[in-house]
Amino acid sequence: MIPFRVTFRAGVPLFEQVVYASTKAMVSGQLRPGDPFPSVRALSKELKINPNTAHKIVTHLINEGLLEPRPGIGTVVAALPDSTWKERTHLLEHEIEELVVEAKRLGIELAEMLTSITAHWHKLGGQETSSANTRAAQPDSGDSTL
Repeated sequence: MIPFRVTFRAGVPLFEQVVYASTKAMVSGQLRPGDPFPSVRALSKELKINPNTAHKIVTHLINEGLLEPRPGIGTVVAALPDSTWKERTHLLEHEIEELVVEAKRLGIELAEMLTSITAHWHKLGGQETSSANTRAAQPDSGDSTL
């Protein structure tokens, strides 16, 4: 059985949907470091996807550092490495820019976006910390704006 849920949507590649669903399960704590991840064969069979697509998904997650192959055990969820706030946020730079552009296109105000993001953060089990709030309130002066 697959330890995360995928509801396939038309128009979005299966690869992207499964990578997103599995990543979401990892960041929300549904899958924890050391938990077994389904094999290529299991992914292919359970999700009814091509084995080549399943292999591409597992390879991608390994290359992203989200999964770790362990000889004799199989593939497991990796412990996320320690990194700086700047390194972590840099990984999402493109996605954040897309979100801001789309929000501005729709006329959504910053306060509304922050409220929505906070709601989604809590929905996925995210915890706020005082240092995160301080960083959010004091953006880096070197950051560019749209």
